[in-house]
Amino acid sequence: MHDEHAIPNPDESATPEDSADSTDGASRRAVLRTAGLAGAGLGLGAFTGGTAHAQAPQGTPAAAATAAGAPARKGETMVGVPFDRRSTVRVGIVGLGNRGGSMIDLFLAIPGVKVVALCDPVKDKTAAAAKKVTDAGQPAPATYTKGDHDFENLCKRGDVDFVYVATPWDWHFDMAKTAMLNGKHVGVECPISLQLDQLWELVDLSEQTRRHCMQLENCCYGKNEMRVLRMAHAGKFGDLLHGAGAYNHDLRGLMFDPDYYEGPWRRLWHTRLRGDLYPNHGFGPVSNYMDINRGDRVTHISSFGTPALGLAEYRKAHMPAGDPSWKETYIESDRTISLVQTAKGRVIRLEHDVSTPHPYSRINSLGGTKGVFEDYPERIYIEPDHTNDEWGDFGKYAADFDHWLWKEHSNPPGGHGGMDYIMIFRLMQTMQLGLVPDFDVYDAATWTSPVPLSHLSIKAKGAPQEIPDFTRGLWKKARPGVDSQKPKA
Repeated sequence: MHDEHAIPNPDESATPEDSADSTDGASRRAVLRTAGLAGAGLGLGAFTGGTAHAQAPQGTPAAAATAAGAPARKGETMVGVPFDRRSTVRVGIVGLGNRGGSMIDLFLAIPGVKVVALCDPVKDKTAAAAKKVTDAGQPAPATYTKGDHDFENLCKRGDVDFVYVATPWDWHFDMAKTAMLNGKHVGVECPISLQLDQLWELVDLSEQTRRHCMQLENCCYGKNEMRVLRMAHAGKFGDLLHGAGAYNHDLRGLMFDPDYYEGPWRRLWHTRLRGDLYPNHGFGPVSNYMDINRGDRVTHISSFGTPALGLAEYRKAHMPAGDPSWKETYIESDRTISLVQTAKGRVIRLEHDVSTPHPYSRINSLGGTKGVFEDYPERIYIEPDHTNDEWGDFGKYAADFDHWLWKEHSNPPGGHGGMDYIMIFRLMQTMQLGLVPDFDVYDAATWTSPVPLSHLSIKAKGAPQEIPDFTRGLWKKARPGVDSQKPKA
């Protein structure tokens, strides 16, 4: 991408969902695994009922996640818990496809970071990534290529501090869980899980193992997003009232490309769920603006979805007779629209659309009593700076409100306008200096919860679904987040 709000090209789409890590037999096994979940009702307790409440089967953690309160805490909170300080961060990477194969370059670009282990069932991808490590002057990493579960052996290593997961969605929960149970901090591409009970399990495991489990939401580190965040915290928008975020990105060509989403795991999710499959890119930044889990919290979500027509029309126009895709029936709404309520009465609008033609947009909007910002294209109107109902120049606020990370790294390497590098640099910095991470497992669970809950709300004709309080009451306390102070050391 040319900048943080440019329309991405097909090889640089602004999304970690491009993180397929396996091909051929390996990817087919992953697809079969997903199909098995689908045949068993996806294992999603929140999807099995027709009520207006997100219920899980009795005995699962999510069963108690209703208005009556969260399930009992099994360990101490991870709110405000710093990393142990370490001069060198040793990283293991699981998944070396589109996403992992490019993100390794950013880990290698950061001083004090060593890539010590790599895992992907496809040996050629692992070998190519290992060459990048040695070309960067680091020792040859250990490699794990013996099947779908060899990541378990990587997680058992004693010389790995942090596990980075960039695989198809089906594996995210298992890999995060395995990493924590083996004493590793873990960062996972979006979404961290698609099941409500699994989100609770990750929260509990993080607290029990004392290891951080993070949703690596790169859009939280976008230049525009961080500027708006600092302006919001400075009171430029007044009292905050509403925000909006989205993942509106035409992925039809990529989803039917036999070589891009291998399996093709990404398209197959459109045969299983009707709700917002990918809320994190929009929800994460707006949650930061409103200090969700840091003084406010999201309480309910109501979702609506259009008919699922786009993928079938694209298939009819572009796929030959006999292609395996003709056996698929798509149920995922072409566009989902969700309204999220917060405890302070604010409203967040979320959208998702990857199966109809439209320009790329994450919407990225914030409004309050003094004005509003809207992105794609960027524009702002706040009093008393602007008058006569005419949009102002957002760029004029750069000098005063750009985050210190963007001032320090004005031309960062990597894709997506540099936000990927800023995210990884900051995460590694917090580990090296022994700081509290900018976001934690409670944010991961909150930002991903619209996946199962929007599906259930659509099934219930828009009935509101309760969003669990994953912090178990600690959301009421203000605390730092992505709007960080520059470290002194």
